Amino acid sequence: MNPTAAPGPSDSGGATNGEHALTPEERAEYERLRRLAAVRHRRVRRAGSSVLLVLTLLLAPLAVVAAWVQDTVSDTDRYVQTMAPLASEPPVQDAVINRLTDRVVERVDVGAVTDSLTKALQDAGAPPRVVEGADALTAPLQDAVRNVVDRTVRGVITSDAFQQAWEGANRRSHAAVVNMLTDDGGGALRAEGGTVQLDVGEVVDQARDRLVDAGFDKAAAIPDTDRTITLFQTEELGKAQDAMRLLDVLGVWLPVLTVALAALAVWTAPAHRVMLMITATGVGVMMVVLLVALAVVRRVYLDSVPPTALPPDAAAAIYDTFVRFLRDSTRTLLVVSVITALIAYLYGPGRPARAVRAVADRSTTAAGRGLGRAGVRTGSTGRRLADHRAWTTGGIIAAAALALVLWNHPTVGAVALVLGVALAVVIVLAILAAASGPTDRAADRAAS
Repeated sequence: MNPTAAPGPSDSGGATNGEHALTPEERAEYERLRRLAAVRHRRVRRAGSSVLLVLTLLLAPLAVVAAWVQDTVSDTDRYVQTMAPLASEPPVQDAVINRLTDRVVERVDVGAVTDSLTKALQDAGAPPRVVEGADALTAPLQDAVRNVVDRTVRGVITSDAFQQAWEGANRRSHAAVVNMLTDDGGGALRAEGGTVQLDVGEVVDQARDRLVDAGFDKAAAIPDTDRTITLFQTEELGKAQDAMRLLDVLGVWLPVLTVALAALAVWTAPAHRVMLMITATGVGVMMVVLLVALAVVRRVYLDSVPPTALPPDAAAAIYDTFVRFLRDSTRTLLVVSVITALIAYLYGPGRPARAVRAVADRSTTAAGRGLGRAGVRTGSTGRRLADHRAWTTGGIIAAAALALVLWNHPTVGAVALVLGVALAVVIVLAILAAASGPTDRAADRAAS
């Protein structure tokens, strides 16, 4: 059946070439079936895009975490950037200083010193009052020893040499994060049983050498086994390690899969712009959820660390330092999502969107005409820009997106910079299009 066939004359009075025209009833039935098929097609596309959208939103937070884990583990520079600030965090420095000072002071027998002094005074026939005064020296001597040891250890921990040594040690052992997540052992950061421990062996060696040089021979007795600080205690560490292993494996492909699903969701939907706006908004919401989850995990982590093992401020500094790049990535993706949703909305038919576009058009047109009155005319180039405005704007947006993809670890500042440059280019091209002067299509065709 050919719905476009038209009736024509025929010697036999039938249809021409074996075809016949549709009657009004047949055409109405054909149109009804075609509309029904179109509705079914749109429903299928809408259902498919909805499924793809749900998968995208569920995978988005996991993709961000997986990319962070993979990046931190595989990139030595990134790992050093993650761990290096711990050496300069005052709460962490104080925790290490107090731990080492306690260990040294515990091994300095001040009581034996005062006992020897008392015995020597008694043997020398000193008055009883003098002998009793020697016994009272125990507490002042204890404080003096602690002050000297604290000052010596603090000089080691707060020195630039220690921070450089810390960075060097982390650069040589950047696989420590892998060891912690996979429970392989070794490295500066490792998991043992239900605890995550920080190895401060190099700090112990430096402090012990300086104390011995300062005359504290007892400092040489600091055992090599006392070289770790417990950062995290939990019975769920094994499950977390299993989850992190899976994220590490998917670290490369999960972000790619998430982006592909988001693109398919937008492409499959009947209304591409609306689905782009919904997808961007949904991803932004999931990034907010991830930030909230990080805050909850932080609270759980701080509650799980006993104050006797690590002061709360030191534990907070360690957690904030360790996840700061994950937070930065989450905030960056949140900003990108908001910008994408806003751009998609501004291209729509809404009254505020039309008002913004009208103001922008009037402003660029006025600026372009001002250039024209000043004698600056873009001629055929400006008219081509005006004729292909949608293509040029789309190309600029695509270039901005590509710049962010190729940017190494983009931050919110990088997004603002790229957005500002792209917006400036769009405005300049719009002004140049408006400065083309009087339209002369024939001259343009002849010139081309």
